[in-house]
Amino acid sequence: MRDLLAAEDVAGAVFDGAAREQWYDDHDIGEYDHLVPAASHAQTSFGLLYMWAHDFEYGVFIDDDTLPHDEWDFFGRHLENLHHEGPVESVSSDERWVNVLYQSDSALYPRGYPYAAMDETTTTGQAETDHVVASQGLWTNVPDLDAVRILMDGDLRGQAQTRTETADFDRDFVAAEGDYLTVCSMNLAFRREVIPAFYQFPMDDNAWDVGRFDDIWSGVVLKRAADVVGGDIYNGAPLCEHNKAPRSTFDDLANEVAGLELNEHFWEEVAAADPATETYAGVAEAVGRRLADGEYDSYNNGAFLNECGEYLLDWVACLDALADREIAAAAGD
Repeated sequence: MRDLLAAEDVAGAVFDGAAREQWYDDHDIGEYDHLVPAASHAQTSFGLLYMWAHDFEYGVFIDDDTLPHDEWDFFGRHLENLHHEGPVESVSSDERWVNVLYQSDSALYPRGYPYAAMDETTTTGQAETDHVVASQGLWTNVPDLDAVRILMDGDLRGQAQTRTETADFDRDFVAAEGDYLTVCSMNLAFRREVIPAFYQFPMDDNAWDVGRFDDIWSGVVLKRAADVVGGDIYNGAPLCEHNKAPRSTFDDLANEVAGLELNEHFWEEVAAADPATETYAGVAEAVGRRLADGEYDSYNNGAFLNECGEYLLDWVACLDALADREIAAAAGD
């Protein structure tokens, strides 16, 4: 990655584990180093901390197996989406969940879509957007499915037999207010303001071995916060080609199964949280309190939801500490 930055003459920084720990110490937030797991996709939370500390206005997530299509200027289209004002298709369903693959004839459901919300009736209309806070580009080739759905599609190598094409994504859209959708971080741009409500939950490195839902759950909180504050998550182009490497579907299943039941209920807890302020931090705090104080003994690994609530509250406190440090540093100048 360092070689790539040098070859492209792009300013940037690359952090391994040791450099990340040093960064925590340099910014006086060592007490919050538990928030970012050491070996998990949820390490992307560190990028959010870096953005927050350095006051960047926009962020982009892209996975290393995700290749932008040549039809679009990848960064330019994401920025265009973030500045979109005007009409766009609005999608809702009777299950309060929007399948981001609803335009496809394949009948696929993406990773993180609740099983209880399947077989929904989808309704489309028109909405006027005036503040897009996140731009989710979708994906051709290997769809982003969970292991159960990959097995149902007859594939043992973690990829799915059914593939998506450009024609499966005919138009851009937003999910209607009050509806939820899966947010995948492998092709995503967002505004800095959402970071308090965009924590990538601590998957894999936890006592319950829950994994694979970090970006999904962060997207649920983000959608609730965007609805409360007044913002939209824009979906569609720029498309990327998802070239997922073959791997055992059963390995993915082992990583996912500990959290499958929790995923059916997580969004309901987020929807029921009552924020004291109409801010991203206010929504995050309300969700964090509800999860931390909830009684989830009836769910498999329910105590993980309590830990997620505690971590989300710590996340907001960590961002406050970073902001206070920057304010103090500016005053010292």
